Amino acid sequence: MSIGKYLNRNKIGAVVLIIVIIIAFGFGGFGGGFLSNNQNNIAKINKTNITTEDFINYINQTGISQKAIKDNLNNNIIEELLSGLVSTTLLDLEIKDFNINYSKNSLSKKIKFNKNFVDENGAFQRIKYEKFLLENNMSAPMFEKRLKERELQKKLFDFIGGGTVSPQFLITKLFEYENKKLEINFINLESFYKKDDDINDQDLIKFINENSDQLRIEYIDFKYSIINPENLVGMSEFNQEFFDKIDQIENNILNGVEFSSIVSEFDLKTITINDYRYLEKSDLIKKKIYEVRNNKFDIFENNENFIIYKIENIQEKKPDITDFEIKNEILKLVSQRNKFDYNKKLLEEINGKKFNENSFLELGGDKIQSLTLNSIKDNKKFNINSVQMLYSLPANSFTLINDEKDQIYLAKVKNYNNINVDKNSKNYKSFIDKENTRIRNTILKSYDFFLNDKYNVNINKAAISNVENYFK
Repeated sequence: MSIGKYLNRNKIGAVVLIIVIIIAFGFGGFGGGFLSNNQNNIAKINKTNITTEDFINYINQTGISQKAIKDNLNNNIIEELLSGLVSTTLLDLEIKDFNINYSKNSLSKKIKFNKNFVDENGAFQRIKYEKFLLENNMSAPMFEKRLKERELQKKLFDFIGGGTVSPQFLITKLFEYENKKLEINFINLESFYKKDDDINDQDLIKFINENSDQLRIEYIDFKYSIINPENLVGMSEFNQEFFDKIDQIENNILNGVEFSSIVSEFDLKTITINDYRYLEKSDLIKKKIYEVRNNKFDIFENNENFIIYKIENIQEKKPDITDFEIKNEILKLVSQRNKFDYNKKLLEEINGKKFNENSFLELGGDKIQSLTLNSIKDNKKFNINSVQMLYSLPANSFTLINDEKDQIYLAKVKNYNNINVDKNSKNYKSFIDKENTRIRNTILKSYDFFLNDKYNVNINKAAISNVENYFK
């Protein structure tokens, strides 16, 4: 079986620059395992077997608790952990294939010059090293093994992408692109949207009817009693008698004793509330009961009191615009929908090439404003994502953008002005590393495809099931 056939190629990738490669697999759609009768091997990469014991050891090394694994079995945590082990094994195979080594002497120097293990004079302090191991619950051989593996991986990626030098013209091109000035014209669309005062009751009712399923509100009828030491045991302070009676009430609820019987037995005052919906201004007791309404009969603690409640009825209703608060909520939704529809129509005209300079001038009139952006990072006026989008468009293009307050603008890319490039400036030199990094990442992505073709990864689904059963 080929990894190309059964695994998602796009999930195999070098993710963190030259330090770690994470190769994740989609396990859905497998039939039986490649060796369904061999429970000792959980995966096979070409001729290299990964045993179930290897996998259990790998899980133990991650430090993830058994409880965390058990709680996330349905979230494919076993498959994700196996992905990590497979990716690590693939790297080990590549390191061996390229005959990459890391000597004991180099490892020793790496540890002895670690800033966490030296004193103010730069001298290695074994006591600091041992303290670090104790705090991280690791032995020296385990730490040194992991450190060696990381260094080997770094050497592998240095080998693959090392020596990358970007041509001068690409560095200059990137510098000019990100630092050129951009002149734009823009219109704040807020004044073009339908005003709240222009939205009448018929508009609200129409909106409710069109979206009735999404807008239905749950109303509840319920009863509750407030319990405290004074009304339960005639005392102003909490005592053992009070808590014994609270335990008795809890047991009565669990045993199916009716709410009315409990409040009668303990002579508690009952408060009845009908047709209640959640309101932010409501008291905490009502809001809490509404939040737990699916548990229809229970008791909970609320500050210095206990609350016993019973939900009598839950009913879904259409929003009632005679309710002032509901009306305002629906009004906000209708206003947002109107803005959305207006923006959508404008974008459709832009994308359909039906919006041009005359349209822009006719729409904006004296509301058209001008601004010059100094670089692709100039977000003093507009959201940074909007600025980056503007820089990706050619001159005379139109688009919608927003600011940090989520106000929407119609913008026209007017003109780009290139800047003088000083190749000796500190800013320019930073783009050398930036462009080198971009090319290096491109190389590493190509390396992912190379790994796909080089290795066949087969998974024993039966062994995975056994591991999952171990944690259940």
